[in-house]
Amino acid sequence: MADVTVKNRVALVTGAGRGIGRAIALRLAAAGARVAVTARTPDQLAEVACEIGNSGGQSLAVADDLTDRAAPRRIVDEVAGTWGPIEILVNNAGIGSSSDPRPLVEFRDEFWDLTMAVNVTAPYLLTKLVLPAMMAARWGRIINIASINAHIPSMHGAAYTASKHAVAGLTKATAREAIEYGITANAICPGVTATEMNDKRLEYDAQRLSTTFEQLETQASLLGRRLVPDEIAALAAFLASDDARAINGQLINVCGGMVMA
Repeated sequence: MADVTVKNRVALVTGAGRGIGRAIALRLAAAGARVAVTARTPDQLAEVACEIGNSGGQSLAVADDLTDRAAPRRIVDEVAGTWGPIEILVNNAGIGSSSDPRPLVEFRDEFWDLTMAVNVTAPYLLTKLVLPAMMAARWGRIINIASINAHIPSMHGAAYTASKHAVAGLTKATAREAIEYGITANAICPGVTATEMNDKRLEYDAQRLSTTFEQLETQASLLGRRLVPDEIAALAAFLASDDARAINGQLINVCGGMVMA
């Protein structure tokens, strides 16, 4: 994947202020894409955009909140107005179970709705908005960041698990409808990855299981460690390239062997 190139392609990465989204934005920029980054936190976006610029790349920071159903239209319009149609969409923004983990019988309906709005509805709306231009150009890449929880459940994370199963379904539906236009849609399913969001999840699980954060880290994969965002970003950059044109409708696990299916 070292020679992956997406030179001059217009990419949008959501949830790009930190973690996996940030790593994907930097990797796409290094491969030659013009990368628009969006998230709720302007300061984090500015840092990512600055890092891309300092490395000789082109970036555009668009701060917005995907819980607002009007946000996808605003974001897509701003990117298109600056660089033209989006050619690579990475739906990475998400709310994890660590934000409010509870048993299903105690689950808050408001948190269920919020999780679905960000994890499912926002990717659906963004995909719907970018597809027409991709179809006209007969080229496009939709890359959804799902989770191994699209295959296996997360304890006390019903909304997250359900949302990632929905992302898997959205990916397959998109892949089936768009392939005749030269567009592929795939989902990356990360395992336990060292991010701020996952730190909170491990802290919760350590308390729940009466163990330590460090012990859970060693059990996070067959590698004896958590994954790092760059390991997810490498696959995202490949899927965005012409070399991945025959890969479509796949849920690809990057999990250190925790899910073998």
